[in-house]
Amino acid sequence: MAAPANSSSSARRRVATGLGLIAALLLAAFAAPAPLWLGLVVLLLAAAAWEWARLLQFGPVLGHLFVGCTAVLAAALAMGQVQYLPQAYLASLGLWLLVVPLWLARAWPLPGRVLGCVLGWLLLLPAGLALLYLREQGAGLLLGAIALSAVADSAAYFAGRAFGRRKLAPRISPGKTWEGAIGAGLAISLFAVAIAGYFACSANCLLSLLLASWLLFALGIEGDLFESWCKRQAGVKDSGTLLPGHGGVLDRVDSHLAVLPVAALLWLWLHG
Repeated sequence: MAAPANSSSSARRRVATGLGLIAALLLAAFAAPAPLWLGLVVLLLAAAAWEWARLLQFGPVLGHLFVGCTAVLAAALAMGQVQYLPQAYLASLGLWLLVVPLWLARAWPLPGRVLGCVLGWLLLLPAGLALLYLREQGAGLLLGAIALSAVADSAAYFAGRAFGRRKLAPRISPGKTWEGAIGAGLAISLFAVAIAGYFACSANCLLSLLLASWLLFALGIEGDLFESWCKRQAGVKDSGTLLPGHGGVLDRVDSHLAVLPVAALLWLWLHG
């Protein structure tokens, strides 16, 4: 009788944490002044950097040094207004389009310390800059980019539970299925159509929005799979324990690390 009680308690913690995160995100996105938003982004990156250091088994000294350098770099780049430059996101695009697919296909192990630091910064810093840039363009735009990954995750979960048969990447994440991915793709398409309808987009605008949504959706899957691969290589179930019922920060932002920088790059390209 203990297992159902534990399961119910875990589910309640997960829901409570999720609702708290949503409320905090909405409040910060719409109400936080720019300096406070920068501080929150740097704090988020520092927490994610600590978990990355833990996955790569940096040790306490190197781990704290990596976290400190990540926070300083993020603040320095932001104060230098690097978030307005496409170069800030092109490296991330190359990482997710070229390096990560090869990494997963060839089952490369976790990197060493030097490459691990560089890879960690390529994962975290563009996403942090994108949080700053997209929020300045409008809280709605930022929340839309974040919602895209959330919609995909939720749809994949429910579609996978209902129809999942064929494993998407059994060596990396046995719980993910092709049926779940297809369900998520359909949900993303409906999400894009709803956004286009709300803004009364033309047919060309709708097509562009669909193409961008499908690209971001595919990158989000990559982000999820890459973090799962890193955890599998590290021999851990979660990246951390900071978020009750959800694991760590990296467990919550894995897909966003790939989606947000490319969303910022697309927005810069459209309004350049």
